[in-house]
Amino acid sequence: MLILDVLSPLLLLSILLPSYGCRAADIPEDATSEFSVRLYHQLQAAGDQDNIIFSPLSVAMALGMVELGARGASLEEIRQVVGFSHLLPGVEFSLLQNLTAALSDDDSHYVIRFANSLFLQEGVTFNPEFLHLVRKYFQADVETVDFSESAAVAEQINNWVENHTESKIRELLSAEDFTSATRLTLVNAVYFRGSWKNQFRPENTRTFSFSRDDGSEVQTLMMYQQGDFYYGEFSDGSQEAGGVYQVLEMPYEGEDMSMMIVLPRQEVPLASLEPIIKAPLLEEWANNVKRQKVEVYLPRFKVEQKIDLKSILQDLGIKHVFTSNADLSAMTDGKDLYIEKAVQKSYLEVTEEGAEGAVGSGMIALTRTLVLYPQVMADHPFFFVIRNRRTGSILFMGRVMTPEAPETTESAADE
Repeated sequence: MLILDVLSPLLLLSILLPSYGCRAADIPEDATSEFSVRLYHQLQAAGDQDNIIFSPLSVAMALGMVELGARGASLEEIRQVVGFSHLLPGVEFSLLQNLTAALSDDDSHYVIRFANSLFLQEGVTFNPEFLHLVRKYFQADVETVDFSESAAVAEQINNWVENHTESKIRELLSAEDFTSATRLTLVNAVYFRGSWKNQFRPENTRTFSFSRDDGSEVQTLMMYQQGDFYYGEFSDGSQEAGGVYQVLEMPYEGEDMSMMIVLPRQEVPLASLEPIIKAPLLEEWANNVKRQKVEVYLPRFKVEQKIDLKSILQDLGIKHVFTSNADLSAMTDGKDLYIEKAVQKSYLEVTEEGAEGAVGSGMIALTRTLVLYPQVMADHPFFFVIRNRRTGSILFMGRVMTPEAPETTESAADE
């Protein structure tokens, strides 16, 4: 059973993998970006008008822990689907180590915490080398539980997840997720909190109408600012994506992390743009946006989603580890071990708030009539990515079809 959600800085992998040492500078950028996009399209197909939020890096880390215990076809399926088949065996662990270390090793401009835990059935003997490698590469906690006490186990795991995500991820599992036959649960948690490099001023936040793709409208709190951002206008050369669309990249404090927003024209549904989203296009956007003055209207929103990864990963080609044909013999000497369940629950909140007050002075009045600079008006559905600008690794990917108000709305002003 595999459960996902993203703590401490990781050891340098040249120490961990002497045979296949991989320095941060050697990491192939976007090694798992194709996997990330394929996950997104699977989720898109499953929910027509639903918000989407998931962490591709979190999925890759959890699968990395499984891979350490896999052999044969089970191992090869994971390497193939995630995008590691072109690497020498074992190098992917150093890659994941370096990617997470690059995210975690920061001067407190933002907070990213990765936390991994392995819950084992009492009385089952696991390979000491496997436990050693899981601790070594992923700094995973290892605990034994009695899965037949399903309610107590669910409470224990949920408390662990809640503690590692500042109480944002709650009730990940229930007693019904476990049976006396459960032998293994992998839990991987990710928590991110960033402060915008260019802050929004709360007094500029107003109530706006957000037009959903089904033609309905909802009221939302719209933030506003005029600032320097990375911006570009792109076209796929046909009418598939409705012609020209906008890409806005907004860095977080420190500029290593950013949120990239992809916005179709007002009259174009996001579903028209989504089919063109591919891994090379993510790179094209990142390389071609230019820093300039932009007027930004962005709703305050939170998105959260619990995903059944088992069915999605099976559709992508990772099948063996979820069946009795699984070969997880590197975990335990027996060959009757397989993953019963794979779950990820992600949470993202976007507000004006930052570590310090807004930079600058004076209040900029809201206007939609006088446009002196490019204007990004996110008052209709958009696609987004939160990524590390140095490594290209994708921490979160998703879309906002309906902006749900964050829990903390006290600082917003109404029109």
